Amino acid sequence: MSAAPAKPAEKIKVVVVEDQPQILKNQLKILAESQEIEVIGTALSGEAALELLEKKQPDVILQDLGLPRMTGIEVTREVKKRWPQIEVLIFTIFDEEEKVIEAVKAGASGYLLKGATSEKIIEAIREVKAGGSVIQPNLARRLLRHFHVPEEGAPPEAPYKRPLPPGNREEPPMRPLTEREVEILRLIAKGLSNNEAAGVLTLSRATVRTHLEHIYEKLEVTNRVEAVTEGLRKGLIEM
Repeated sequence: MSAAPAKPAEKIKVVVVEDQPQILKNQLKILAESQEIEVIGTALSGEAALELLEKKQPDVILQDLGLPRMTGIEVTREVKKRWPQIEVLIFTIFDEEEKVIEAVKAGASGYLLKGATSEKIIEAIREVKAGGSVIQPNLARRLLRHFHVPEEGAPPEAPYKRPLPPGNREEPPMRPLTEREVEILRLIAKGLSNNEAAGVLTLSRATVRTHLEHIYEKLEVTNRVEAVTEGLRKGLIEM
């Protein structure tokens, strides 16, 4: 008796918000090449995006930060208020770091630089859909300072986000990372995707993903951004 055919994986539903038609066209072309993604709508402004979301609920919004009238930060804040399950991934340029920090505070799951490769765009969408975050490494240390997460050995500005067990003055000892795990963490901190890290280390993408899961478990974090931030705080990696 033959086995039943495997059920096709459910596609990631995406809405693209971009006010420049040519850039929007290029983004749609990239997304159309991926069998994992289904674009269910587009909008040329934040106001139009919110109106669209009343009718269609995507998994991820790929959104320009520099929108006219209603800014990308305002749109992000409103989306997370009304539809907290929707992940927001913003597109930005190099000189908008302060705005990126504000967007992350508003609830964005990460950002991509305009001109990112199709592989990075697809992987970023996949990452945030899975509950992760996508932050470029040059912003990780600034975010660490901005959210008052003290680095190891530095006087704390505020209590660290993870509470300590009652009666403990020091954090419990961390399970040490292997050399390979530290190596992968360093590559991730440089902004490499899983595919790129796999290529550098001559490993499969699945193997890199498994190592990342071990890193998350040992550092008690849930995504790449937290892993890099915790790695910086503990002195495991440097920027």
